[in-house]
Amino acid sequence: MLEKLQNVFRVPELKRRIAFTAALLIVYRLGGHVPTPGIDSQALALIFEQQKNTLFGLYDMFVGGAFGKATVFALGIMPYISAAIILQLMGAVVPYFQKLQKEGEEGRKKIQQLTRYGTVLLSMIQSYGIAIYLERATTEGGVSVVGDPGWTFRLFTMITLTSGTIFVMWLGEQISERGIGNGISLIIFIGIVARFPNDVYMTVRSMLIGQIQPFAMIAIGIMMLLIIAGVVLMTQGQRKIPVQYAKRVVGRKMYGGQSTHIPLRVNAAGVMPIIFAQSIIMIPGTAGTFFQGAADQPGMFGFLADMMLNISAMFSPRGPWAPLYYSIYSVIIIFFTYFYTAIVLNPEDLADNMKKYGGFIPGVRPGKRTSEYIDRVLTRITLPGAVFLAMIAILPDILINYLGVPFYFGGTGLLIVVGVALDTLQQIESHLVMRHYEGFLKKGKLRGRRFG
Repeated sequence: MLEKLQNVFRVPELKRRIAFTAALLIVYRLGGHVPTPGIDSQALALIFEQQKNTLFGLYDMFVGGAFGKATVFALGIMPYISAAIILQLMGAVVPYFQKLQKEGEEGRKKIQQLTRYGTVLLSMIQSYGIAIYLERATTEGGVSVVGDPGWTFRLFTMITLTSGTIFVMWLGEQISERGIGNGISLIIFIGIVARFPNDVYMTVRSMLIGQIQPFAMIAIGIMMLLIIAGVVLMTQGQRKIPVQYAKRVVGRKMYGGQSTHIPLRVNAAGVMPIIFAQSIIMIPGTAGTFFQGAADQPGMFGFLADMMLNISAMFSPRGPWAPLYYSIYSVIIIFFTYFYTAIVLNPEDLADNMKKYGGFIPGVRPGKRTSEYIDRVLTRITLPGAVFLAMIAILPDILINYLGVPFYFGGTGLLIVVGVALDTLQQIESHLVMRHYEGFLKKGKLRGRRFG
């Protein structure tokens, strides 16, 4: 393995790409520590400590803690991801975007341009909302996060955070073009990995103070290895549908006649179902944070505040309502797994393309029968992937709630880290093999996943 790592730095182009990628990721991490002017960082840290299980905590995880510190990169790359998802969803229902998706490279460039415009628009909207939230945020001791609220602070915050998102988007595109791996995915990856040292410290600290017994620590280590192995297995797992192409004579040449296959992934939706599900399941808890302390007020507002607090308690991973939370969360994940898989993989398009080029599945008639066959196979293999995603998502909360084990690893972050690592390793492998060096694997090929 050491020799194979040395081979990476023997290829000048690959070494240059890795160095370029590392340099831009360092720039991103440095920018994540530059605070937005006019904010009391200590007061904001106290407030975010109480909002780990809300949408704010989820957002903070994706941007590597920059949101909780209100830095210039507080929005991170998430507006870009949101814009890309919106356009992808619109491509399934709006004819104009469906046409763009079928126009090849030119259509892709147009969609990329619209994604950038959407990123700027979403950044401006979100940054304004953050400015309003920061102005109203106060600690339990009455300390305000913003010392001088007003339109000056709001406009300055909008310009700062929007500019930060545009710069992060540019970093991601530069990494994809001139570096190694998918830039957008790596930016999210490095933000999540940056939290791991603190998670390791908290785990070791829990063992030292007696909160975790040594035997339990060993069990956690084994469980982590099994979880990572399961994530790799599900990420790589696929069902191969054999396809035979008939021979065609064009002019004096004969085309076709070869056998190939359609690889259908067990987890074709990736991590997106968990992100969608978390965004929905955390809405009641996030809304409840705005009504804390208002339930004691008389009248209708106090009644509504008390009702909202009760609803937010029902959608909490802790407490007596936890089983209901796990059940609803799992059902939402399974639903969105099928929903997103139906968007990224259309059996009718696959069947039409096969029929257009003279391809057919042995034993299945071309056209509608082929589409129904692919849809039936896809429905069956998606179920274990959906159930696995649900198990990974709820496992950390179950360990903390029922076993009292402070488990800091798992869920969305682990799925993203493993998927992006596989994708980046696949690209490094391709460069090594192309330069006639032995890759990291002796057999087979890695099939990584890109995020967004």
